[in-house]
Amino acid sequence: MVRSLILVLFVVLFVVIYTSLPPGTLSLANLQHYQGQLKLWQADNPLTTVALFFLVYFLISALSIPGTRILSLLGGALFGLLEGTLLVVTAATSGAVIAMLLSRYLLRDWVQRRFSTMMDKVNSGMARNGSYYLFAVRLVPILPFSVINLLMGLTPFPIIRFALITLVGLLPSIVLYISTGRQLSQIRSIQDVLSPSILLLFALLGALPLLSRWILKSLNR
Repeated sequence: MVRSLILVLFVVLFVVIYTSLPPGTLSLANLQHYQGQLKLWQADNPLTTVALFFLVYFLISALSIPGTRILSLLGGALFGLLEGTLLVVTAATSGAVIAMLLSRYLLRDWVQRRFSTMMDKVNSGMARNGSYYLFAVRLVPILPFSVINLLMGLTPFPIIRFALITLVGLLPSIVLYISTGRQLSQIRSIQDVLSPSILLLFALLGALPLLSRWILKSLNR
């Protein structure tokens, strides 16, 4: 009974938020268009702006609604590097934990049907070393943020460890988006942020823990 009520609540939240955001609302063009007005509103309502931004980012993450990259850019434009990074990383991590728990306890059957092919790859990576695998896919933005959260809910991965690795793994890309968002008016597309050189850098960073593990194993032998 309790699970059903929680599921209904989150379904209602998803429908309300998704229908309240017409197509294109969370777009780069819209952010650039309203950037000046948002800054003026923030100047008059600083605490309310922080609270609303955190709540929206948390709900978008928890309900697996696309738009976290755009919101990260907005965080940089409104709050700067330090405050923006703190807000985004805490909202993203807490939202990811809720999404993972929803998948594990309420949406397991649907997630298994929807992402059965991807789940095979996740199971393979988790079988080798779950913590390193999660850190690598968080660090290298290849799989969508929301999909990783849902798929990890199907594994027995510990919640606290999931939250800590998610926070650390997301930090480099969040800092990148926050830094780029400070020049929001100069960005032409999201692809400008994730250039091939940036993706290569993330890939190398993601390979570091795997490489260190291999070296330690070789030394032990």
